[in-house]
Amino acid sequence: MARAQTTQRKVIATAAAWIIGLAIFFPILWTILTSFKTEADAIANPPKFLFFNWTLENYGVVQDRSDYTRYLWNSIVIAGGSTLLGLIVAIPAAWSMAFVPGRRTKDILMWMLSTKMLPAVGVLYPIYLVMIKLGVLDTKGALIVVLMLINLPIIIWMLYTYFKEIPGEILEAARMDGATLREEIIHILTPMAIPGIASTLLLNIILAWNEAFWTLNLTAAKAAPLTAFIASYSSPEGLFYAKLSAASTMAIAPILITGWFSQKQLVRGLTFGAVK
Repeated sequence: MARAQTTQRKVIATAAAWIIGLAIFFPILWTILTSFKTEADAIANPPKFLFFNWTLENYGVVQDRSDYTRYLWNSIVIAGGSTLLGLIVAIPAAWSMAFVPGRRTKDILMWMLSTKMLPAVGVLYPIYLVMIKLGVLDTKGALIVVLMLINLPIIIWMLYTYFKEIPGEILEAARMDGATLREEIIHILTPMAIPGIASTLLLNIILAWNEAFWTLNLTAAKAAPLTAFIASYSSPEGLFYAKLSAASTMAIAPILITGWFSQKQLVRGLTFGAVK
């Protein structure tokens, strides 16, 4: 009886997981399918799911109209650069708050988190003016710094949470063996916190990759990433759903491919570890 109930629970849990997963993935699937439709099929009512005239015309139009590789490179540089710069700043900050806390450490953490409650449009104008004065408007470097500062509270909070789970006795033992502060952070703390650093890095790359407000307002042509590439297909003449879907599919393709290969490597690593 217990075995039957366990099997039934597994079946129900698996079915529920598949339903939730498909519900989450359905908007992406619909966007991909729409990218292969004509504009007439894209706005057809009732919608056509699989039985329509498949075409690659939208991808050809998007590629001819826009330099996709330039937008892609800008997104890679901006998302990767802001995340790496954030980690360089956040790791020492989170270390000090986790292992050398002061009286106001919790207040500082709450204050940092409270800055995320400020609407982005509230600080757009001063940041815009500062960039104009410095002559860095529409540059990748300026956007990297802005996105790093915006996501820095999240990076510090996540790393602080992971660092708090590491026993302080390990760091004390390293100090007794003569490790300097730099060696303690690089050779002791960082390797032990690799899972937390990896998850923080992945989350902030996604946040920076999907950032639209700042990229649309602080770039024009030179540093425009894929978010601006997608937005360019929303014109005053109307929404071209098929071409917009093609541009969106081209924008999410690198993330989908990277996620697929990362999942395969993770499964392979876990399987190898279990066999070993």
